[in-house]
Amino acid sequence: MSTDHQKYSTENQLDVLRRYADDRGYEIIRVYEDSGRSGLRLDGREALQSLIAAVSAGQADFQAILVYDVSRWGRFQNADEGAYHEYVCSRAGIRVHYCGEQFENDGSIGSNLLKTVKRVMAGEYSRELSVKVFAGQCRLVELGYRQGGHPGYGLRRMLIDEQGSPKGELSKGERKSLQTDRVVLIPGPEAECDIVREIYALFVLRGLSETQIAALLNARGVLTDFDRPWTRAAVHQILINEKYIGHNIFNRVSFKLKQRRVKNPREMWIRANDAFPAIVEEALFLRARQIVDARSQHLSDDDLLTRLRGLLQQKGVLSGFIIDECETMPSSGAYRHRFGSLLRAYQLIGYDPERDYRYIEINRRLRAAHPQFVADIISGIQTAGGKAEVDAATQLICVNGEFALSVILARCSATLAGSLRWHVRLDTGLVPDITIAVRMDEFNRGPQDYFLLPSLDITSEKLRLSEQNGLGLDAYRFDTLDYLFLMSRRAQLVEAL
Repeated sequence: MSTDHQKYSTENQLDVLRRYADDRGYEIIRVYEDSGRSGLRLDGREALQSLIAAVSAGQADFQAILVYDVSRWGRFQNADEGAYHEYVCSRAGIRVHYCGEQFENDGSIGSNLLKTVKRVMAGEYSRELSVKVFAGQCRLVELGYRQGGHPGYGLRRMLIDEQGSPKGELSKGERKSLQTDRVVLIPGPEAECDIVREIYALFVLRGLSETQIAALLNARGVLTDFDRPWTRAAVHQILINEKYIGHNIFNRVSFKLKQRRVKNPREMWIRANDAFPAIVEEALFLRARQIVDARSQHLSDDDLLTRLRGLLQQKGVLSGFIIDECETMPSSGAYRHRFGSLLRAYQLIGYDPERDYRYIEINRRLRAAHPQFVADIISGIQTAGGKAEVDAATQLICVNGEFALSVILARCSATLAGSLRWHVRLDTGLVPDITIAVRMDEFNRGPQDYFLLPSLDITSEKLRLSEQNGLGLDAYRFDTLDYLFLMSRRAQLVEAL
C-alpha cells in the first residue's frame, strides 16, 4: 500500500486474508508486506521481491498465496507485468487466491477476463490520479506554497495554517501533519544568506568560476547545508535556482508514474513570482543566468562523445564526479539522459572503467533477501521462547521489549590477490544495541557466518572484515544464530558476550 487510508491499509487487508484463510482451512505461515510503498514499479518493494525470489528459487514452504485483490500485485502501467508475477507463482505449483474479489481465481475464461480488465483498470487509476495530483500541486505552487524538496542553502521551511499564520519552522526530515497546513520558504540564518550573496558577487562581479568559488569557501571552512565541503555542482545549483529571488518554481523535472525522469524546458515550468522573500537582487540573478546560458549550447551526440574522449585523455580516468567538476564539460546527467547511462557513454568511446559492476545486481538481490533474513531471526527467537517484532518506526527488531537488533547483509568481494573482504556499514543514526552482520559466502548466495556487534564495543561506523579477524571480532562470531536465539534476557546476552 502507498497510503494509510481506507480499505488498502495493511491492517484491513490482513483482516480479510485471515477471514478467507479461516473459511478455507488455511494456516497463514508468513506475511509479505510492503507498507508505504508505491505499486507503480517493483523497485523498492522488498517484500514482493523476496516472495518472487523464494518462489522462483523453489524455496517456498507454502502451497498458496493469499492476495487482497488483483491490484495488490501493483498498479503497473503494463498490465502484463502483474500477470507475469502471478504466472511465476502458478508455474511453481502455488495457487494465487484473490480474497477481496467477487470471483474465484480458478483459471476459467470468466476469471481470466476479469483479471485482465482489473489489471488495466489498476494502471488507469494511477494515470488518472497522477493527473489530478499534478493539477493540485500546480495550483498550490501558483498560490505560493512550497511543494516538497529540500529548501536549499540559506533557506528554511516555515509551516503555516490555513489562515496563513506561522506555526513553526520545519527541521530536516520533518513534515506537516495536517492536510490543511501549507509550507513556504523563508530566509535562513543571516550568515548563510551572506554566503549566498557572496557567491553571486564572486561569480558575476569578479568572474570566478563555480570551482574557484567552491575552493574559496572550503578554504574558509564553510560547509554546505548538508555539512559537506562545497563542490562545483553545489555552487552551480545556487546560481541557477530562482528561489533565491523569491520565485516559486515547479515541474522543472518530471518523473510521472515513476517511468522516466525528464528535464522540462523553462516554458513548461509552473511558477509564482515573488512568493518568498528574496535573498539576492533579481538583476544580479539574471546576470548570473546570462553567464550560465552563454556557456550552454546544444551539442550533438558526436560532440558529447568527443568532449568525453578529450576529458579521458586529460584525466586518464572517468567518473560522474570528474565530469561534473570539469568547467568545460556538460554534466554527467546530460550523458545519462542522452545515452541512457554513463556506462553506455563509456562504451561508445571505448573506455573500460575497470570496475566490476556486477555488485549492482548483487546488492539488488541482497536487498530482496533482507526481509527473509529478518523473518528467520524473529522466528528463531520466538521458537526459543523469546518475543521479537519489527518496530514500524525504526525497522529494528525489538527483543523482549528490552533491546534492539539491526540486521546487515555484508556483500563478499575479492581483492586482486584473491582474498575475500566484507565491508560493514553500521547504523549510527538509530544506534541499535546489537548489530547482526551476516557475512555472505563468496558467491553472495547464502550466509557464511554471523557476527554479533554490540554498540558499546564498536566505535567506528564502518568495519572491514577479512577471512580471519582479530580476537576482538572473532569472539563474537557464530556459525549459526542458535546461540543468540537462546538468550531471552538482555543481561544474559551481555554477560555471554
